[in-house]
Parts: sequence; C-alpha cells; structure tokens
Amino acid sequence: MAFQPVKSKLDIQELELGVLEFWQQRDIFTRSMEARRDGPTYVFYEGPPTANGKPGSHHVLSRVFKDIFPRYRAMNGNYVLRRGGWDTHGLPVEIEVEKQLGLSGKEQIEAYGVGEFNARCRQSAFDYIQEWEKLTDRIGFWVDLETAYVTFENDYIESVWWILKQLWEKDLIYRGFKVVPYCARCGTPLSDHEVSLGYQENTPDPSVFVRFPLQDDPNIALLIWTTTPWTLPGNVGAAVHADVVYATVQLEDGKQLILAKELLRKVLGEESKYTILAEQRGAELEGLRYQPPYSFLPFEEEAHYVVLADFVTTAEGTGVVHMAAAFGADDMEMSREHNFPVLMTVDERGSFVEAVTPWAGMWVKDADALITEELRERGLLLKSGIYLHTYPFCWRCNTALLYYARSTWYIATTKHKQQLVQLNQTINWYPGHIRDGRFGNWLENNVDWALGRERFWGTPLPIWIDEDGETLLVGSLAELSKLAARDLSGLDLHRPYVDEITFPNPITGKVMRRIPEVIDCWFDSGAMPVAQWHHPFENHAEFREQFPADYVCEAVDQTRGWFYSLHAIATMLFDSVAFKNVACLGLILDGEGQKMSKSRGNSVDPWAVLDKHGADAFRWYLYTASPAGQERRFSVDLVGAVVRNFTLTLWNTYAFFVTYANLDRWLPGGGAPPLRSDLDKWILSELHALTRDVSHALENYDATGATRPIEGFIDLLSNWYVRLSRRRFWKSEDDGDKQAAYATLYECLLTASELLAPSMPFIADALYRNLALSADPAAPESVHLADWPEFDADVIDETLNHEMRLVQKLVSLGHNGRQRARLKVRQPLAEAAFWAGSHAGVELIARYADLIAEELNVKKVRSLDSVTEAIAYSLHPLPKQLGQKYGKRFPAIRQALLALPPTETARALLAGEAVAVQLAAEAVEVMPDEVEVRLTAKEGFAVAEESGLVAALVTELTPELLREGLAREVVRRVQDLRKSSGFEISDRIHIAYAASGQLAQAIEEQRAYIMGEALASSLTAAKKIDDATLVVEGEKLSLRLERVT
Repeated sequence: MAFQPVKSKLDIQELELGVLEFWQQRDIFTRSMEARRDGPTYVFYEGPPTANGKPGSHHVLSRVFKDIFPRYRAMNGNYVLRRGGWDTHGLPVEIEVEKQLGLSGKEQIEAYGVGEFNARCRQSAFDYIQEWEKLTDRIGFWVDLETAYVTFENDYIESVWWILKQLWEKDLIYRGFKVVPYCARCGTPLSDHEVSLGYQENTPDPSVFVRFPLQDDPNIALLIWTTTPWTLPGNVGAAVHADVVYATVQLEDGKQLILAKELLRKVLGEESKYTILAEQRGAELEGLRYQPPYSFLPFEEEAHYVVLADFVTTAEGTGVVHMAAAFGADDMEMSREHNFPVLMTVDERGSFVEAVTPWAGMWVKDADALITEELRERGLLLKSGIYLHTYPFCWRCNTALLYYARSTWYIATTKHKQQLVQLNQTINWYPGHIRDGRFGNWLENNVDWALGRERFWGTPLPIWIDEDGETLLVGSLAELSKLAARDLSGLDLHRPYVDEITFPNPITGKVMRRIPEVIDCWFDSGAMPVAQWHHPFENHAEFREQFPADYVCEAVDQTRGWFYSLHAIATMLFDSVAFKNVACLGLILDGEGQKMSKSRGNSVDPWAVLDKHGADAFRWYLYTASPAGQERRFSVDLVGAVVRNFTLTLWNTYAFFVTYANLDRWLPGGGAPPLRSDLDKWILSELHALTRDVSHALENYDATGATRPIEGFIDLLSNWYVRLSRRRFWKSEDDGDKQAAYATLYECLLTASELLAPSMPFIADALYRNLALSADPAAPESVHLADWPEFDADVIDETLNHEMRLVQKLVSLGHNGRQRARLKVRQPLAEAAFWAGSHAGVELIARYADLIAEELNVKKVRSLDSVTEAIAYSLHPLPKQLGQKYGKRFPAIRQALLALPPTETARALLAGEAVAVQLAAEAVEVMPDEVEVRLTAKEGFAVAEESGLVAALVTELTPELLREGLAREVVRRVQDLRKSSGFEISDRIHIAYAASGQLAQAIEEQRAYIMGEALASSLTAAKKIDDATLVVEGEKLSLRLERVT
C-alpha cells in the first residue's frame, strides 16, 4: 500500500478543516480520553470564560496554552478529563444587559423588575456561546463543552452554599463596617483582587495644598496635601509621624505654615521664599487643634485635632495627612482608636448628600474643581496642580472607584494567611518568579475578602436575618426546605425568588428574611473544583479523583483573580492547594509592541488570522514568540512568518519524501535493518536528542522549549539532511544506501509528527495518518491516539552532534565570506581554508572536507597553516570608552595596547576575554568592548570570523570555474522552467537548448552534471528555439522542456 500522494502546494484551510471533520466524525477527542481511562489521572481545570462577549486573540493565547500539556499527558498514557465551564454571574453580564435595556443604575433595574432583569442576564450569559464553541473547535482546543458546568445552575449554586456553610461554621464569615473599594456606578463594593484588575496608569487627579488654621492662632496653619478634594468635607482629624521633624515657617505674606522640614524645598521652593521660625518633632504636635475646612454634618464626638500615626511618610505631600474616616482605611482605623466621628458626606451613588449644600447631588469627582476654587476664594488654598498616578477603576464599567465606608460581609482570609503562604511554596509556578513575587507578595499582604455584592445577578449570599439581628447561613436546598417547612427542590436559587423565602428563627420563632446581597462572582469561579461536581451532594468519587488540579493556566492578571480564589477556597476548606502547576501568560501586544485595546483600535480579530494562516501557525507563533510569562507581539503578518519559515519547510520535506517513496514503491519494515551512513546516524542522533529535550520541556511546562527545538530540527532535516542526501533518493539503483535514506527520513518525519501533536495538532495528524497508516493499517488511526515517542539514549551521539554543529558554523562562515566578496553560491571556487584553533579542529575539517566542499561549492577544503595566512588584525582603542574610564592615562594605555602582539591580542578580545596591559606603575585590564578589532583579508582571500573560527575562500576564478558556474546557472533556469511548466518533481524531461559562446561550451563540459540535477533523459543543442531568450551572466540562453512519456 503506497502513501497517499501529497500536493507540493499546501492548502492550509483544506488540510485543517479536513482534519477537523475527521476528528468530529471519528470522535477522536473522546476516544483519546477513554483510551487512557485506566491510566494515571492527570487533572486539568479550565478557567471558565464568560460568553457574553466575542472571544479575542488573547483568549486564543490562553486556550492553546491550556491545550498543549493535556495533549502531551494523554499521549503519555494519562487519563485527562478536560471538562469545560461557563462563568455566568456578576457585573460583566449585568452591565451588558443594562446596555441592551437602556437602564442605568440599581434603581432603574429594580423598577424594571429583578426577576425579568435576571432572566435577561441568564440569556445574555450565553449570547456568544456559538462563537466561543466555533473558535474553540477551530483552534483545536480539546475541552468537553457538552458536559460543561454552568455557574448559574442550581446544583452549582448549592455546592457554593455548602462551601460557605463550612466557612461559616469555622467562624470565617462576618459582617464588618469598613472602608472598601466601591463602584458608585455599579452600586457595590469590590474585593481587593477585583481592584487589582482595574488599575490605570497616568490617571490625572487634582493636587491641592490646603491650610488648616489652628484654633488658638489662625495665622498659623497645618499644611495638608490631598488628591481627593471631595473628601475634605468629611475631614475629622490630621495625622503626623511622631519622629519626623516639622518646621513652622513664615511666608512672604506673613502667614505661617507647619509641615515636614525635609519637604520645605519641594513644597515651597527656594529658601528665600520662607523663614523657619521653629522646629519640633511630630510627637510635640499631638493634640493640636485646628479649624476644619468644612462643617456640614453635626456630630457629638471630639474631632479636628492632631494625632500620631505610623502610616505618615515624607515620600510626598507635606508630612501632615488629612483624615476622613469614611473614605480611607487608615483613617477609619485611627477614628476607631481616637473615637472620631464617621462623617458620611457622600451617598451610595457617589454624590454629595443634601447637607453638603454647595455641591449636593453632584458626582464627587466633578466637584473637585469647584471645591478647589472655593478653597482659593477663602484663602485656604496654598497652591494646586495636576497629579498623575496609578488609580483603580471598576474592572467592568471603567468608573473611578471611591474608597467608601460600607457595611458588608467578609471572609476572614487573614486567619489563614500563613497557610496560604506555606501552601503556595509547594506550587510550581511558570515563570517561577511569580510564586514569591506577584502572587507571594499578594498573599503576604492579604486582607479579608469582601464577599457581599449589592447587585442582582449572582449567587445569593444564603444568610437569613431576623429583626433582632440574629443570623443563620443555609448550606443546602434540603436545609432551606426544612427551615421553610416545604419542598423547595424546584426553587430557582436566584433573586427575587430566593428572597421570597422566609421562615421562623429555629430558636426564637421570629421571622427570618434573606439579606439582599449576592456574592463576589470570583468566589463562584474559585469554587469550581467542588461545585462542578455538585459535591458533596453527589459525584463523590469524581471529586476525589479530580482534586486538586495538576495544571491550570490563565493570563498573569489572574494571580489576583481566579488563581487566588481557587487557592484561598481550597486552603480554607481543605487545607490543600487547588492546583500543583500553573502557567501565567504575559500580555499580547500589537505588531509595534503596544498593548492591544479596543479603544486604540489595534486588536486583532482571531478569525482574520485563522482564515489566512490557519490554527497551527497561530498556535505555533504563540508558543515560540516568547516564554509563557513574557509579553509577545502579535499580528497577522507575524503568524504568516511561521507559515513561510516553518510550516512550508516541514510540508516540502514531507512532500519530497512521499513523492520519491511512492516512485520507488518504498514502505517501511521488512528486510534487513538498513546500513546507516554517517549522515543518517547524525540526523537520528539529533532526532532522539530532540525527543528527549521536547519531552523534558513538556514535563516542565515549558511550551517554548518544547517547540523552538522542533523548528530547529526541521531546518536541519530539510536544509542539511535532505539536501545533502538528495542524490541518494534520485539515483536509479535501489541499493542499501537508498533504503537507509528512506528509512531515516521516514523515522524523522513520523517522529516529528508525534512531537508536533500537542502544539500543531492539525498538520501533525495529517502527516501521521499518511505516514503511519499507509505502512501499518493496524496503527492508531490518529496521532492523538498514538503513544508519545520514546528516545533511545544509545542512538544519541553528542560528540557527533557537536561536530556537525561546528561544521555548520564553518559553512555559515564560508557563506558570509562569499557575501562579502559578492561571489554567488552557484559559482564554484577553487578552495576554502579554515581555522578552528586546535588539533581536533584540524582533524574535524579533514574528516568533513567533502561535506563542506559540497555545501560551499568549492573544489578543495583544508585547514589554514595559521590564522595569519589569510587575515591581518589591527587594534583600535576606543577613546570614548577608555578616555572616560581612565582619563589622562588613556594615551599610555593606548600605546601599551598597540605594542602587544596584534593577532593574539585581537583573538583574545574577539573571544570575549579581557587583555592586561602594563603601565609604568600598574597593570590595567582592557575589556573587549573598549577596543575595536578590525579584520583585513589578505590579497586573494574572502574571509569571515566569529568566536575564534575563521573561514577563508580563495577568490581567483579560472575560466574553467567560470564555465562551471555558468552551468549551475543553467540548472537553476531549467528548474524554474520545470516549476512554471507544472512538471511534477519526479518527472523526467528532454531538454533542448540554444546558447551563445561560453555558455554553450559550459553546457557541453557539464552535460552529465546538468542532466543529473535536472532529471533529464536528454540534453540536445538546437540552432534556434522560439521560446523566450534568457540572459545568463551576459550570455544568451533559450530552453525548451518536454516531459518523458
């Protein structure tokens, strides 16, 4: 049975869509799991996306990184259940529905009707599910979406309730009045990990320096600095640091200010503008009373005096901090300590309350400029400006967050801080610095999790409360049914339906009603290891088998999102990690290195890439562009480079093999083992080393290390092995050498298809199915059902690999020398001579002389007697570097350097070594970047040098060499005409030609060579050929080709 014929021109869309259809028809994904059902379990968690928006290229990045390692594990015999999931709750869905309905704010939603609003949210959560499913299929991400968990389903919610019940019983859930990050547009507080998702750099805010006159002497004032003038109506105190030195200064207008001494110049400018009257430490200012800037709200407590606080710094500002207890966490703590009042001057909409009469009802940020001007008019403003800083915005609606005192429900994650930190040390992070850096720092600075959300579409917080404030948390539908004394198994657990359930307090009999909050949707996401199985109500074995995960993967911003919620819940619930290995992905940038965003208009539609270049090239680029945690540039053209530089090289090598194997009716197996040539042994050594290295990289979650080496190997296979072996395939006799060439190339291509299966699953399967099934119909019918290849350590010859890499470097240097001398590769040269620096190098050059000669198109290869045979070195000390470093000593150093032996010194510097020069009183080390080494070729040579290796080509061209070069140009023109005429690669041809003078002589002299290279059965001179006349090196040539029938 022959191999299926392969077209020389690759149609990527046809190939990939055909493979996709094959997978679907033959249910390859499901079978790839079930075939390993009895193998060791490998657990993967899919971070659930929200399907209420179209997927983008950044989603492709995360999905292909999620795909590569489970595919590899499955081929290694692991049972890898890849259950999908959909994240359906929370503000992302609510905001989208608000836009659809033309609603704005919670009041309008309540007027519209919570039940109807949530019904629209349920529908909206899946508005784009078909686009997600279509993209998921097209990129080859194997995940089971038919059994995907959905966070809005009752079973999922009930498991979340159960988790909350466990935390409640561990006394980890409590109600607290704290200053929290608050979105006035959404009307709800945010957790710290949500806040981390919305920071924006270079946010402009007011910078105001305000006088707080002292009660006893209004001519003296504390000077405070703030970027939130809107908080000044809520001021209750001022804080200083006990150990900081504060100065009382008098300005030119006679007014006096108190501020930190070390900040005087920064705040007030030149010393001539003020006079220091007194100095005292902050401790001496404690208790000093001042006049508040505003007095809109009444209060009974003591306020408006100076307290001491460790959080005060002199990094910026004045060293005196204005405190508004309702709008700052530190301020709230100080207010509790000193019994300051909490003045709520702002309402839940982020607008000033009616009592703040000048700006009542105004959004506080809009009032900043008006407050600043009002302070100026009253003489309280010293100066104002604009301050650029990083500020948090709502991660979903892009509204600037306020820090705002709210009563809400918390999870006391800080009680488990040490466990969170300790368990994190057992997780393998990729890249590794995330563990103790971004994630570790986050855990070290852990704060309690703000759980409650004053919204509508989410998992209801299952806490019921009575009029006395007694609370009870319900952990299941069965428990709720028992409390309500009726069957609630069919109840929709969302608002408003769950809100309607009341029951008597089991102890007092008073009516208990559910609190209005829903929970943070990130808690939903982090609960998925438990809730996806409706554990503990069913699927006990499945949960035990699938917890914890061996692997999770998302973008790096999820260190404070999904990764944190998974880790925190598993730690508090089970004292366990939720995942053992995690890959964090860097951002996708556009082709110019700018962050992609809709507002910039530089986002790339994934379908624009898929429709032009296919999924394999898309995937390959994302794996190879940079390691997982680093940013990567991305564009349609960058993916296109993968097709040109890698995919087509692989395909052409595969097509070459299939074409010639079919011509010779060659199939693997049978007969005696082939007698391998040194070239065969080398490429097989490289192949088995590649298999070893790719396996190691995949074991260690290194996608880049598992892909780039394959690309390098395919280049070696195509541009070295096949090119150097092509005559072995072309020759007519069927000897052992040809059999060995076929067997070697077949093994390389088949193994390459298996190594590519996790990363380029489409083309890998296409190659595998033709190569494997044509030879063995009983083989697994897909590469994704096949076993991962094993390497044979005995086949790996590292010495041979090293020698061939050195040979390749020498050849590359030879080509560089040709380019410098502008000598075409097709022009034969008389000699190439090399310097490799040692006896071993001389021996290697002699052993591989024939190979080097063929590659460089030279008649002879030898070693240079010495490097100076072809090269003269000169040293040029660099005045800028050495002059700046040594000053007046530079001339002496220059003179001493030039007195050294130029060749030895130059080669040491070129090798990256420092050179010692002796001055009259000292020795000085001169570094390689402080001297320019110039290389000059001696007459008759073209030279190139790198890392101690030298290639020297003799440039003299004899008439015989010139004619041979002409013959090679003729071969190129024949091959071009073959291709443009549509001949198959294996077609034999008749060549008729008409040529002028030297060219005609060259063709006759090189007749055998031309016929062999062009697969010509005849080469005939004609007096005239009517076809177009070509010009070859000034000579005229006409050609006519006919296929041999």
